[in-house]
Parts: sequence; structure tokens; C-alpha cells
Amino acid sequence: MDDLLVVGGGPVGLATALHAARAGLSVSVLERRKGLVDKACGEGLMPSAVAELHELGVGEAIARDGMPLTGIAYVSGRHRVEAPFSRGPGLGVRRTRLAAVLTDAVARAGIRTHHGTAVEVRRDDHGVVVVQREGVDSTDHAEDTEHTEHTEHTEYTVYTEHTARYVVAADGLHSPVRHLLGLDAPPARPREGARHGLRRHVRVAPWTSRVEVHWGALAEAYVTPVGPDEVGVAVLTRERLPLDDLLVGFPELAARLAGAPATSTPRGAGGLRQGSTRRVAGRVLLVGDASGYVDALTGEGIALGLAQARAAVEAIAAGDPAAYERSWRRLTRRPDALTAGLLRVTRPAWGRRALVPAAATAPWVFRGVVDALAGARTDLVTR
Repeated sequence: MDDLLVVGGGPVGLATALHAARAGLSVSVLERRKGLVDKACGEGLMPSAVAELHELGVGEAIARDGMPLTGIAYVSGRHRVEAPFSRGPGLGVRRTRLAAVLTDAVARAGIRTHHGTAVEVRRDDHGVVVVQREGVDSTDHAEDTEHTEHTEHTEYTVYTEHTARYVVAADGLHSPVRHLLGLDAPPARPREGARHGLRRHVRVAPWTSRVEVHWGALAEAYVTPVGPDEVGVAVLTRERLPLDDLLVGFPELAARLAGAPATSTPRGAGGLRQGSTRRVAGRVLLVGDASGYVDALTGEGIALGLAQARAAVEAIAAGDPAAYERSWRRLTRRPDALTAGLLRVTRPAWGRRALVPAAATAPWVFRGVVDALAGARTDLVTR
């Protein structure tokens, strides 16, 4: 029996496994897909995320193929407001590079990875049993493709049971473990429909060292330098349209990208708002997107997930899983409030039009918000 089974082999799940190994726990990972798992995300790491990765010993390897980020800029027509990161640089890096370095670190630490899908979770006072449906799941889920097809390619006939003292579910936005345990919060009912995101990469030299957020009438477009001649372009919106159609709403950005070849196909994710009724169910803990998610608007998802990974392992190592619920609430309170507030302000059309001009007239407020998001890390967790 392992001390810990981590369900989910994304960056947050792999970081959880590394923290557990460093704490002297026996740990293994269950991931439904083989190979490097890509995901639609903005690919800009906040300074706090960079610091967490350095503490795990993987920061230099990840930074080798990334681009330093010096801050965030909001853009709307002729209006622009910028805020530098005051706690060191962030990092723009391809999601696949982040996954590759963490996967290698997990392998070098001797952590076993099983491939299959968690289809049942049983708990008692002594441990947790996760039933794995063996094989590689190549299902095209809603977060995998621009047009959200859903087709099955693999049939399963073999089942394996994994028993561990604790389980950490880091299995993403639409967490199967969260669902199996009945921890899904009732769905939110935004008046204008759920938000989702699309992302692809473009071969063009970055024109800024900041993450640019372009505000349009129906969407926000994020431009993140991820290499000396490549940027990632992500769009968040409630509109169910192809990425090229959405970019038409950003004429200044479209002009910069005109003629530049795409270096990846569009990938999608959604609906973005997901909730959980609690983050600890006996010996099962939820971290990262699986624990609940407001929106990608403020870009601190990986930083927050890495902080939660550390907090979850600290609670498990102390034999007090309930402590993680308290740490989770402290870690998420400020960024969730800022994200929810920004969503509320920009829901009406007049709010979207007024946001950047208003921020430009009070740049110190914008700098304070960016500084708060850039510094959301485990400072709030009792060591």
C-alpha cells in the first residue's frame, strides 16, 4: 500500500507527487493518457509559480526553453495600462515543456506512473481504493479540441485496484474523482452562458516581455511570449465560435499576427466555472482545477495549484488531512475574490469598455491587483 496515490498527471499532480516523495512518502501517479498531455491554457507562469518550481528543483530546466515575463498589460483600442511584477519575473513556457520536465523529475525520483482511468473510489477509516480501468484513454474531451468533439477510441476489459492511505485528486477541471465522490457543487447559472477558452501558437517574434490582455466586446485575448520567435494566443469568451472568427474582434492584434504561421492547432477548454462542495472527503483531497475553478481571467491557475499541492502534502504528512481544507480556503480567498469581482465588473458591455481606460487613470490600483495575483503562493500555508 502506498502512502499516497495521485490521480492526474498534469503539472499540479506531478508537483504533488514530487512534494510527497520529498516528504518521505511512498507515492504513485495514475494518469489516463500516455505521453505529454497538452492543454488549452495561457502558458504564462506567475512569479510565485516560478518560485515554487525552483523549490522543487525543476525551475532552471523549465526556464531554459521559456521566456521571462516582466508583467501584465491590459489593452483596449488606444488605451493601454501596464504593471510590472515586483517579486521577480514570471515565465512564458509551452505547456508541453512544463509537463516534460516534471514528468522527467517524477521518473528520476522513482515514482511509478500507472496509465488508466479511475472509475470507482472506495473509502474507509484506514485507506482508499481506486479502481483503475486499464489502458490509455484517448477520448477527445471538451478540453482537448477547438470544436469539442467527443469520440471513444479505446475499449477496456481489465480493471486494477490501487490501495493507498491517501488519495490526491488532481484530475482537472471536470474531475472524475470529484464526481465519483459526489463533491461537485451545483452548476453556476451565468445569465450569458458558460465561458470557455481556446489557444494556439503563432510563429512571430514577441513584441513585449509582458503578457498582453486585449479586451474586446465579446472576449479577451491573451498573448504570451513562449519562445524567441513564438507566442501563444488564448481567447476567453462565452461565444461558441472558431478561434479565427474571435480574433477578428481584436483588429490591432490581428494586424500584428497577419501572415504569421500557426505552430499548433487550436485547443479548447470549458466550461470554466467549476465548483466543489468541499476539498477533503475523509482521506481524499482535491487540488488544482479539481478543487474548484472560477475563471482563467486573472491567470494564476498554475501558481494556485502548485501552492495547493504543497499544502495538501503538508497536511497528509502531518496526519491531519482536514488542515488542508483550511489552507485551501486561505490560499484561494484573495485570488477567487479578485477574479469573481473582475468578471462581475466586465459582464455588461459598458463595463468591458470602461475597464482599461479606468485602469489607465488609476495605474497604482492596477499594479496592486497584479502584485496580489503574482504573489499568491504558500506564504499563507503553515510550514
